Amino acid sequence: MKKTIFSGMQPTSVPQIGNYLGAIKNWGALQSQYNSLYCVVDLHAITVRQDPDELRKNTLGLLALYIAAGLDPDENIIYVQSHYNGHTELAWVLSCFAYMGELGRMTQYKDKSAKHSDNVNVGLFNYPVLMAADILLFGTHLVPVGDDQKQHLELARDIATRFNNVYGDIFIVPEPFIAKEGARIMSLANPEKKMSKSDDEANRVSLLDAPDVVMKKFKRAVTDSETEIRYDVENKPGISNLLEIYAVTTGVTIDDAVAEFAGAGYGTLKTTVGQAVVDNIIDPIQKKYDELIKNEDYLQKIMRQNAQRAKEMGDPILHKVKKSVGFII
Repeated sequence: MKKTIFSGMQPTSVPQIGNYLGAIKNWGALQSQYNSLYCVVDLHAITVRQDPDELRKNTLGLLALYIAAGLDPDENIIYVQSHYNGHTELAWVLSCFAYMGELGRMTQYKDKSAKHSDNVNVGLFNYPVLMAADILLFGTHLVPVGDDQKQHLELARDIATRFNNVYGDIFIVPEPFIAKEGARIMSLANPEKKMSKSDDEANRVSLLDAPDVVMKKFKRAVTDSETEIRYDVENKPGISNLLEIYAVTTGVTIDDAVAEFAGAGYGTLKTTVGQAVVDNIIDPIQKKYDELIKNEDYLQKIMRQNAQRAKEMGDPILHKVKKSVGFII
């Protein structure tokens, strides 16, 4: 039997090329090998205040981008988190197996509390428990995570083990799936910081940026005062980031990329990498996205059908959990 893989993304803004190269592209390559669930995690999004109309628009847009980026909605379960109440039901049970101390140590909680000091809500504190429920609800074996999410996955593993120690082998204890290349694309403006879709517009390359905007951002990419193009993350983070983006985008190795740009100037590197991103990522994704976003009936159908598929997959595990803790079924 195929193993199950689960991942999700918040519909808070348009994904950027780091999301695509570090996650979504890998998801597409995995879809024939695993039972795959890819979720638009709108419940997680409201830990920060959202404009309701924008959230609905972004939810539909992210669903369309998933498909435009290569995820097959028939082969994968692509759905919206709030459309299946199993997530919140299981999250409550799991919250009774999570400890205040371990939640308070979560780095993301500390960071977001500092960034949104006027809205340090319980949902923000309890966010990792809902994430654990997302994962454990489907008997997930593998979770594609970046370095910044490892801590949350470890908590999910701890909660699953803790529950199993009391009630038997109810949950599969998930393992991380971390891509060897492209897992950590850095900001063009600050190559020592990971590119994030929550960054300032100038610091990220959105999947829906116009091609000329993409090229301008790459031409402005921060490099260094030297002239040699080599892969050296510690001493040349900007150049190394551009080489990694080029390698993952075009499918060549880092060594091949370095050899290709031997003797070239930084300007040539920036322009060539930017054009590779436009040709291989931006143009094809936007062409498909533009078709999908105009067909809301199709997207609504996908959401309904896949929410039902998620329910059919998650309900048996939720039933076991309820029975285990003593609920009358």
